[in-house]
Amino acid sequence: MYDLKDFLVFLKDYLFTKLTGWGRGFERFKDVIVAFLIVKRGKYSTSFLNTSFIILLAATVIAGPVVIENNPFIAIFSQQPKQYQAAVISYNPYESVLSTVISAKPRDKIVDYTVVSGDTLETIAKKFDISVDTIKWANDLKSDTIKPDQVLKIPPVTGVVYKVVSGDNIYTIAKKYKTDPQNIVNFPFNDFADMDTFSLTVGQILYVPNGVIEEEQPKYYATQFVSQVQSGARGSSNFIWPTSGIITQYPVWYHMALDIANPTMPPVIASDNGTVSYAGCINYGYGCHIIIDHDNGYQTLYGHLSSIGVSIGQSVGQGQQIGVMGSTGRSTGTHLHFEIRSGGVLENPLSYLK
Repeated sequence: MYDLKDFLVFLKDYLFTKLTGWGRGFERFKDVIVAFLIVKRGKYSTSFLNTSFIILLAATVIAGPVVIENNPFIAIFSQQPKQYQAAVISYNPYESVLSTVISAKPRDKIVDYTVVSGDTLETIAKKFDISVDTIKWANDLKSDTIKPDQVLKIPPVTGVVYKVVSGDNIYTIAKKYKTDPQNIVNFPFNDFADMDTFSLTVGQILYVPNGVIEEEQPKYYATQFVSQVQSGARGSSNFIWPTSGIITQYPVWYHMALDIANPTMPPVIASDNGTVSYAGCINYGYGCHIIIDHDNGYQTLYGHLSSIGVSIGQSVGQGQQIGVMGSTGRSTGTHLHFEIRSGGVLENPLSYLK
């Protein structure tokens, strides 16, 4: 027992001596390093700062998108509460969260397509989502016969591609190709020398959506449908026709709405019960128009009105008159531009008005 006690005392003194010596050595080494860094701080500070900045920048560029994409709180905080304003000071109908779901990127010009073995006009038309007659008119084809390596011009939309000559205007061109001038104005890739008068430049290429060449009446061109307003009559999703007239343009990817024309300027009625969230006029776009919030995820828009009979925040019933058809804003003639929106996305109105 005495030997064990002596050994433990010796071990304690030994460890204490070693640890104390190591601590003094570490302190002396640290003092040398600190002194060296203090002396050289002017030499290495710039490099240290530059290196730190580069590392921080690289981490932000690499990790930033991943953090944003996987952050569940961004979508929550970006949502805005729904509210009605008593007055509108500045309004731009094209700067909103509305979007139209389309299957492919829209084309804004004619493209060349080289025919390959097995191609037909029908398969090419389906590939580019246009009609067979559109391809035939653009390439001056008299028959459906094509051959490999033949180069075809493919317009961006079903209709006629027209080169403007002296004396032309959108009204004469629309009449020539059996369509409504509003269809020409609605196509977003048509340019005009004057946006107020829709004047044209000699030699420019103009797209005439749904236009037809009379001597080759296309099979896809249907007789215009006349919508009848029947107070209280319901279609799908409880929406009724907002006015009476002739449908001059059906919904397409660049104009997901109905244009209903009537020169007698009939009343425009609410397609369903709701609250007026906008009622006012602008000098472009929809012109004088009304937006009704149906408080169930749906909204309806009534554009180009000649007069407005409701105010913001007012409750309206289905079939109640809210305005009168007109030709204000980006319009070439008396008609109603009618939209149905679901969750901020433009829907095909015909899916609800059947």
